[in-house]
Amino acid sequence: MTSAAVQALSAEGVSVWLDDLSRERLTSGGLARLIEDGLISGVTTNPSIFQAALADGDDYAAQVADLAAGGASVEEAVFAMTTRDVRDACDAFAAVYQATDGVDGRVSIEVDPRLAHDTARTIAQAKELAAAVNRPNVLIKIPATVEGLPAISAVLAEGISVNVTLIFSLDRYRAVMHAFLAGLEEARRAGHDLRSIHSVASFFVSRVDTEVDKRLDALAERRPDAVQALKGKAAVANARLAYHAYEEVFSTPRWHTLAADGARPQRPLWASTGVKDPAYPDTMYVTELVAPGTVNTMPEKTLDAVIDHGEITGDTVTPYYAEATEVLDSLERLGIHYTEVTALLEREGVEKFEKSWGELLSGVERALQEAVK
Repeated sequence: MTSAAVQALSAEGVSVWLDDLSRERLTSGGLARLIEDGLISGVTTNPSIFQAALADGDDYAAQVADLAAGGASVEEAVFAMTTRDVRDACDAFAAVYQATDGVDGRVSIEVDPRLAHDTARTIAQAKELAAAVNRPNVLIKIPATVEGLPAISAVLAEGISVNVTLIFSLDRYRAVMHAFLAGLEEARRAGHDLRSIHSVASFFVSRVDTEVDKRLDALAERRPDAVQALKGKAAVANARLAYHAYEEVFSTPRWHTLAADGARPQRPLWASTGVKDPAYPDTMYVTELVAPGTVNTMPEKTLDAVIDHGEITGDTVTPYYAEATEVLDSLERLGIHYTEVTALLEREGVEKFEKSWGELLSGVERALQEAVK
């Protein structure tokens, strides 16, 4: 099966990645079919995805039994199970990785979210994950917290490719891009081949609308006209302005110096692109964010919707910078403060992943205990 919409996205310079991974998807051949059909060129994961995968079905039972027999701790078991899935997924994407000169065919794995505010331990675990997966097409996910920024630079400096996650604000995104540049500069000083170091910056989309729309609804009686005009607009506007920032940073002399030595740009990746509000088109965060050199990582439901009825109409980002700026300015005038919203979303994002990680640990602990009975 081929998809005109996915082909159109590719023609516009958008890579389609799947925001999901499980042992069942690997062993059933489901992931391989999506790759063979040309529907996806990469996979992202996060603690929530792994928690759901390990909680559903018996696909991990044999490995759990082996780990339990070997006396593995809960943390060791989770590390072994998740890195195995990512390693196998990397192998499934090997041909895509080769065909795209390393740009696509990428699979992400995230550091323990409980380390989001611990720079040194984030660096250490990023290295451990990269070594355990031991595949050139793995991306190590590091959150874009204040403490994560120096970790991003340090891990890139080791020649390890990075997916920076949980980006909500434009200021933080600019800091992420500068952390990327600093990491490449250090990698070059250390003698690493810059052509082999890749990175994406995961800019979260739908959660911005969820939070802003909630605040708009609270103003509905007082400002119904403004609410009607602005609902469902903030997330796309924010992402479009992020792409504008990307264009600015990756046109500077600092970047051109690195590019001359073989560096690849850190691509913007649109994350959290599943539409939360059923009142909105279910392909909105795909069709409204088409721009060259981007990645859109979609949950399966969104990918299916794009395949079924997605309409790709060319670049839907760069012509709309002024409009996007006006959306955010209008929200400020209504008292919906951008910095407050994005700071809240970052805190909630870290907390959500920590909660999922805790549930994952608890589930694996129970499975280990059952295996030794």
